[in-house]
Amino acid sequence: MSIEVNNESGVEVDEAEFAALARYVLDEMHVHPQTDLSVLMVDTEVMTGLHVQWMDEPGPTDVLSFPMDELRPGSADHPSPPGLLGDVVLCPQVAAGQAARAGHSATEEMLLLTTHGILHLLGYDHAEPEEEKEMFALQRRLLLTFLAGRPS
Repeated sequence: MSIEVNNESGVEVDEAEFAALARYVLDEMHVHPQTDLSVLMVDTEVMTGLHVQWMDEPGPTDVLSFPMDELRPGSADHPSPPGLLGDVVLCPQVAAGQAARAGHSATEEMLLLTTHGILHLLGYDHAEPEEEKEMFALQRRLLLTFLAGRPS
């Protein structure tokens, strides 16, 4: 599994932790080990440009997902086929503001957003109430089990 984490945001982050989270989520979702994923952190200016270009929305957003091969989760017996999952693009500056309002760390917010972005790449959505319930419950379980297993 190739997980590339690039930080072009100017904000210091532990790239290894984001790679470990991504690997954990992909393993839990039974994604083929020969699947590629990119996680990119950008500043508000770059994120604003992407948000306008791809979503036709003004200003920066917290996370965008760009799927490539439209891979879906597999099962323990049948992992997904190998391929290029896509890109998750995060904006640490937006995440920091959200984290402050939510009462947790910016790193925790960015880990949440990374999980959220990967689930979008795997076909999950939250446009409808039932979809949101399913996606957010899965996102929460994946993040909490990852955090519980990391060294203190």
